[in-house]
Amino acid sequence: MKIKAILIMLMASMAYSFAQDSGKKDVRIGMLLDVRTAEIEPLTDRLKNEIRAVVGEDANIIFSEGQVLVNGFDLDKAEEHYQTMITGESDIILAFGAINNVIVSRKQEHLKPTILFGSAPGDFAELDKTKSSSGIHNLVYLVTSQSFEQDLDVFSELYPYEKVGVAVEAAMERTLPVKELLDRIFQSKQAEFKLIPFESIEDITSGLEGVDALYMAGGFLLTDGEISRLVSVLNEKKIASFTSTDVNDVHLGLMATNQRAETLDQFFRRIALTVEAIVNGQDASDLPLYIESTNELTINYNTAERLEVPIKYSHIATTNLVGDFVSVTAEKRYNLLDVINEVITDNLSLKSGAKDVELAGQDLKTAKSNYLPEVNGSVTSTYLDPKIAEISNGQNPEYSTDGNITISQTIFAPGASANIKIQEDLQKAQQETYNASQLDAIFDGANAYFNALLLKANLQISSRNLDLTKRNLQLARQNYESGQSGKSDLLQFRSQMAQNTQTLVEAVNQLEQGFFSLNQLLNQPVNRKIDVQDADLGKGVFEEYDYDQLRVYLDDPSLRVPFVDFLVKQARKNAPELKSLAYNISATERNLKLAAKGRFLPTLAVQGQYNSNFTRGGVGTEVPMGFAAAPRSNYNVGLNLSLPIFQRNQQNINRQTATIQKEQLDINRQNIELNLERNVNVAVLQLTNQMANIELSKVSEEAAREGLELTQEAYATGAVNWVQLVEAQDNYLNAQLANANAIYNYLLSSLQLERFMGYYFLLHSPEENEAFRQEFLTFLTTRN
Repeated sequence: MKIKAILIMLMASMAYSFAQDSGKKDVRIGMLLDVRTAEIEPLTDRLKNEIRAVVGEDANIIFSEGQVLVNGFDLDKAEEHYQTMITGESDIILAFGAINNVIVSRKQEHLKPTILFGSAPGDFAELDKTKSSSGIHNLVYLVTSQSFEQDLDVFSELYPYEKVGVAVEAAMERTLPVKELLDRIFQSKQAEFKLIPFESIEDITSGLEGVDALYMAGGFLLTDGEISRLVSVLNEKKIASFTSTDVNDVHLGLMATNQRAETLDQFFRRIALTVEAIVNGQDASDLPLYIESTNELTINYNTAERLEVPIKYSHIATTNLVGDFVSVTAEKRYNLLDVINEVITDNLSLKSGAKDVELAGQDLKTAKSNYLPEVNGSVTSTYLDPKIAEISNGQNPEYSTDGNITISQTIFAPGASANIKIQEDLQKAQQETYNASQLDAIFDGANAYFNALLLKANLQISSRNLDLTKRNLQLARQNYESGQSGKSDLLQFRSQMAQNTQTLVEAVNQLEQGFFSLNQLLNQPVNRKIDVQDADLGKGVFEEYDYDQLRVYLDDPSLRVPFVDFLVKQARKNAPELKSLAYNISATERNLKLAAKGRFLPTLAVQGQYNSNFTRGGVGTEVPMGFAAAPRSNYNVGLNLSLPIFQRNQQNINRQTATIQKEQLDINRQNIELNLERNVNVAVLQLTNQMANIELSKVSEEAAREGLELTQEAYATGAVNWVQLVEAQDNYLNAQLANANAIYNYLLSSLQLERFMGYYFLLHSPEENEAFRQEFLTFLTTRN
């Protein structure tokens, strides 16, 4: 019985509802359009759905295809269509477009409720906009706030053009006094204009001669493909652009617009509410005219950069930036391998270090030169006191010129032999020091590369966060206007918008600083325009070198410990710091041998000299009778053997000094080995943290995004306050930053581990890297 009673009640309720619904009156709505295209059709469908959704409980809304009339930009036809609507079956008239705007606004009497809205700029409207309502029976006008004059003023502030092309539909140019309006606008401007009527994109592109800027005063009906073609021509000709159409065209590449993204939705909602009020019996003359909508500058960051149009910091707070923040004017876009290769070849610190290796080579040459022969030649001219020359019996004339050549050759010298070996070791040690500097420079380059990526991601996230704050400010404004919140919410979000704007400015400058640092490492002009390609696991160079393999080894607890032991072993084997120390220890040991047993070894050398007299003259040249004349030329050869017996205890002191130096180097070696072991273990722990962070940050960002969307919806209905909305936004911001950083930090940590190992996978062939993996597997088998 209870079930039967419930069913009877439900049926009665349904019958009552049906009776109520059947009692609703039918309201037919006619539409006057300037043009009807594939682009317009979805918009008219959106408008119909919005009206049905808002008015559906008060009336049955009927849109008849026969009551949709299109004038094709013909004033006479527009007048005819208007009269058809007046005499036809439509109860309410919706008039859309520039031509219908002119026709309806000139009427003194309106026999049917008429809602006037559309794309006619306010410059042409013949309606009184000082009133809060029309005051005209059956007329409410919702004309767009678009203004040629206002757009051109904003455009000139953004880009001080000299001659701007103004593109309008040819039909509008034939129907409306466009040229007269532009003449009036440009009377007070320093710039000139060129009117470009168009029916196709080719009409616009062929009319760009002599202009440095283009204002799209029309173009609402152009397709995305046509806009993209126009953008290509404008970029090629370096012509800045500004459009009166919606934000989508700026996403496609036009430089800027002053239209808000939400303007169309606001118009549709206001039209639906206006229809509802008329259906409920209000006179259109009493309905509010204005939609509280402010213009908002939107700039395509990439287009502005390509055209070298600076975006003023003072504009950022009121400007939406679209684009991907990829430098389109960059001379080069670097991936990590490009950075590493350029660091190796061009880094100034490495070039300086290479000179140290060359200088060490010179020291070795100097050491070896001690076993090269030494040849000296000399010529001497002598004038002798004649009194002495006279009694010299012809041996020492008054004037003489003599010369000699001396040749000496070291056959064996303990110090020279030891120095050659020492200098060889020191040169090798210097080469290993250079190798260590090279590994450091490679990591510094990678660090600068990933830092630039982090700063770039931070800039993109900061820009999106600023847009989000603007959206929240809009919600706060709507809540304030509807009485759901107080003015404090508005002030809070305005304050937050100012802070986010400052953060964005700082993010832009920090990215520039990051590029400065990268250019410096690459030995390039600091202000050179560069960009960095994104890095991701399994993509680009990281796919080829299989960086994801590290995660496999570290993620398996059974492999992690032996893998870390293997990495420590590799680090000790490859570390140039240890190799440099080994060569220094070898040099010190050779020095120690010299100071010990070497001091008892002799030094053996041979020397020869050839002497010749070239000229003789004056007193004393004659040899007296009975004396033999001295030969004009002679030579001598000698063998020298020397043995140090006692050198002021210097050898003992040298031996003690060498011993201390060796002990110090041994201590340094042990310290470096411990540091390597510690660094490898710490790097592995960091990698493990980053592995977890990669997955967790994705989950965190998705959850934060969904939480923010729910909080925004709740705030819009007054269910939560601004504090909760700000917290949700901050949580989403931090989650985005963490997710953006996770991959970069993982890859950077991987490279840091490679630095400690002294082995960069990116600098070795796939075969060498495979041999490295096989060596680990062999180590694992042997260890077990």
